[in-house]
Amino acid sequence: MGNRYGLEIRAAAGADAAGLATLLGEAGEPLTAADLASRLEGLQRDGGTVLVAVEWGPPSGFIALSPVRTLDAPRPFGLITTLVVAAESRRRGIGRVLLKAAGRAARQAGCDRLVLRVGPEQTTLRAFCAAAGFAGTMELHERPLLKRGSGEP
Repeated sequence: MGNRYGLEIRAAAGADAAGLATLLGEAGEPLTAADLASRLEGLQRDGGTVLVAVEWGPPSGFIALSPVRTLDAPRPFGLITTLVVAAESRRRGIGRVLLKAAGRAARQAGCDRLVLRVGPEQTTLRAFCAAAGFAGTMELHERPLLKRGSGEP
């Protein structure tokens, strides 16, 4: 997808499963690489997107996104199911770059907004959401997607 200051953002592949499993383990969601590879394949097969941020070695972070259609909206929304940045890579803009890339993927899938669930104990993620333009309740935060080059959603 892109390369910025030595940071590459690209679609995740099965070979990334071990590094992504390590990141999830650090975040308190332990999974084996085999389980994660299977879930990654299923998510992508069902129209989801997983983007990984890589600097010089193992992944620095990743974001998983699925388009969701509902009966009460004319267009789908992009549901961010996972956003993880390695502890040593935080506060360097990696989360924002991943969010921007996910927004681009969501627009390509026809989505008009991003939605992210934040658990009650995830105060750092809640602060990140507010800084990134998300608004919402205690658990669900959303942000409209702007069309490229306009101020209109």
